Amino acid sequence: MAKDEVIDRVTALAESLLPPQGMELVDIEYKREGRHMVLRLFVDKVGGITLDDCALVSRELSEILDVEDVISDYYTLEVSSPGLNRPLKRETDYERYRGRLVKIRTYELVEDEAGNRRKTFLGDLEGLADGVVTLKLREGQMARIPLASIAKASLEFEF
Repeated sequence: MAKDEVIDRVTALAESLLPPQGMELVDIEYKREGRHMVLRLFVDKVGGITLDDCALVSRELSEILDVEDVISDYYTLEVSSPGLNRPLKRETDYERYRGRLVKIRTYELVEDEAGNRRKTFLGDLEGLADGVVTLKLREGQMARIPLASIAKASLEFEF
């Protein structure tokens, strides 16, 4: 089975398993590390994820993956927290983390309101409307970034 198919199947399984536990799937990776594949799930819940939560998801998902025979190759399953620099993947993330410091990288150069063209933006998230993410940049100006132009977005930890 191709990597994308594995990710799609595991995503569907995880999204049915996690909500009853009060958790959500933040991100999923399936990639080669060394000689073997690693299936890595990042899960979260209100108040944060614990080691016991990760162990629970790992046990339950492992059983389901074995029964469903989703992955035929040898792989390692890892379940963890998304960490302090949690990625923003869904449109709802851009509303949930309104007011937080975020870092956004775009596929192409995007111009901020001061006329600066760049691919990396750091600022306070104002929200998402009509497919456009608005940030108040650390330099003071605003930036409006089309959601389709975002290659990667994550929360940034403030010291």
